Amino acid sequence: MTTWQWQTWQGKPYLTCSLLDPFSHGFFTRQFRPDTPRELVRVLDAEATAYRTQQVHGRAIARTCHLEPLASETVANLQPADGILTHPDGNTKESVWVCSADCTPVLIADVRRGCVSAIHAGWRGTAAKIVPEAIAAFREGGSLHEDLRVALGPAISGDLYQVSSDVAVRVGRSIVAVRDDTSDDEILQQVSTLPDSPVLPDSEPGKVRLDVRQAIRLQLERLNISPEQIAVSSDCTYQQSDRFFSYRRTGEKKVQWSGIVSQGS
Repeated sequence: MTTWQWQTWQGKPYLTCSLLDPFSHGFFTRQFRPDTPRELVRVLDAEATAYRTQQVHGRAIARTCHLEPLASETVANLQPADGILTHPDGNTKESVWVCSADCTPVLIADVRRGCVSAIHAGWRGTAAKIVPEAIAAFREGGSLHEDLRVALGPAISGDLYQVSSDVAVRVGRSIVAVRDDTSDDEILQQVSTLPDSPVLPDSEPGKVRLDVRQAIRLQLERLNISPEQIAVSSDCTYQQSDRFFSYRRTGEKKVQWSGIVSQGS
């Protein structure tokens, strides 16, 4: 049975998921601010090399073999991408990192090959299928679907995340089969009638509530990733102000980090 467990490091809490065992990983909390990946990596594996990118709400997946290890936190020097995949044939351990406030941090591990990925998935990235893009990158490197484990970390809960109907339509197009002439209302209807739909009603005209983590889960299941290979945290960044920053709650651009370490050779 998959479990989410709170760990502590020097009295500060971070979250782990048993589905990703034995990979060193963590979904970190606001208590670790202002630590950066170069500093946080020592919590997971002090010998691992840290990598991050400049997140731009896109679907690009960067590979560590094309990146420089973190030498500073100057964003201008970072490659634009919202996902990072480790080099499967590396001789050293690599840690990959993404930051989030209300967006979904996704950590993926290949239990056979030892490579890992960290993904930042907001509604824009989810509509652009960034997580399926990461799965395709794993497959291109030789991974098999059955060897992948996917953990979706703390994010804003769907019942609290109000978005425009247009946003829900864009995400819905990534989940259900539609034609070019399918209307927005038809797409919303299709998505709303799905079991465990990611689209929830809202009392305000032209608005709905959107569960991004549920949308990602449905994308994965449509790629034949079984439910047993997917874990979804119930932790909400908006509600749990004692542990997480939330841009929707405060409007402040403060984030928490999530990272995972490859097994290396």
